[in-house]
Amino acid sequence: MKEDIQFYKARDVFIAAIKEWDEDFTSQQWNVYLINNREEAINTVLVLSRGKSDTRKTSTLRHSLGDVLPKTVVKIEFIATEVLGFTNEFLVTFFVGTDLYERNYTFGPGTISEEEIRPLPILEYDGILAK
Repeated sequence: MKEDIQFYKARDVFIAAIKEWDEDFTSQQWNVYLINNREEAINTVLVLSRGKSDTRKTSTLRHSLGDVLPKTVVKIEFIATEVLGFTNEFLVTFFVGTDLYERNYTFGPGTISEEEIRPLPILEYDGILAK
């Protein structure tokens, strides 16, 4: 059944990590965002996130972001300092019209760090894009 579904590779949609001030923790924390840099809205956006190392893995989290307007950004989740040394994966799926798109984004171990921060599309913040 899954073989019958035509998936297209997501383009102009990014996953980014941004270090921001968190009022609750009263410190700088890493947050992960979805960036829709497309000219059209993306619909029924789902994000699955998980992390793993050689000896441990995190829980799998599922986020329903609904519809994301063109040239906008949506926060997905906070990412704990304890898992920055893990490989962190974000599987994104969404529709444009009746076409289904998906892409797996990855932050390698240690790539979410101050040294990797760069300017990001759409945002006025700097951060790190997942590969």
